[in-house]
Amino acid sequence: MLSPDSPASRVVLCVTLVALIALLVYRAVRKERKEYQRFKRFERTRNRQRMLRKWLIDALLTFGGSAVVILLLSWQYITPLRGATAAWPVGRWFSGLLDDTGALIPGLAAVFAIALVGGTALAVFLARNSENIPTIGDIGALLPRNRRELAYGAALSINAGVVEELLFRLAVPALIFGALGNAVVAVAASILLFALLHVYQGWPGMIGALVVGALLMSLYLATGNILVPIVTHALVDLRSLVLIPVLVYRVHATRA
Repeated sequence: MLSPDSPASRVVLCVTLVALIALLVYRAVRKERKEYQRFKRFERTRNRQRMLRKWLIDALLTFGGSAVVILLLSWQYITPLRGATAAWPVGRWFSGLLDDTGALIPGLAAVFAIALVGGTALAVFLARNSENIPTIGDIGALLPRNRRELAYGAALSINAGVVEELLFRLAVPALIFGALGNAVVAVAASILLFALLHVYQGWPGMIGALVVGALLMSLYLATGNILVPIVTHALVDLRSLVLIPVLVYRVHATRA
């Protein structure tokens, strides 16, 4: 735990930030792209499941572990960061809406639920006579092909919702704010790093991740509750890696 008043605190946070960026860039540009290209060539489900299991454990240890370490160092900057973002014009506007109506948050949840169901229905309609499921970015190879892979898809979705939100919506912004003292940079840089994480999906996937990351960050800053983006993120991934494969290809009925 670092004291915000300690002269060494900013140095430690800056070193931690540089190390984190180096780790994420290496993973995204070298490790994950290489592994995904190899994964796309796998035909046997045993090899696919081995790689999915490796990714699940690796993400839990790397992203989850990084989130824990960073939060231990910078948790005291979470509240000041939220205070700084609340002072933004959009933050004051949203606070006014919360004061005026208690139905705003349930309304947003309803809109999200309708969009999720509607998007799934549209995807099923578009894919009903096609061998390919419409996706944003190069994620077709990730879609489960049988019941066992479906279980990994569910585990990866839930894991991503938890560890990636703890890291990119809670820990990284606090770390950057503590190191640089700028709320705008903290929010924007964390969203960009989240998009970089999806470089293996190509430019469409990175742009999609940029938009989703911005929406998830908005949900967190608006509600002040990290559980909201965690659940939302998990639902979005479950839609892609579980719901659509089940509804379109009935992969849950295929044993392997």
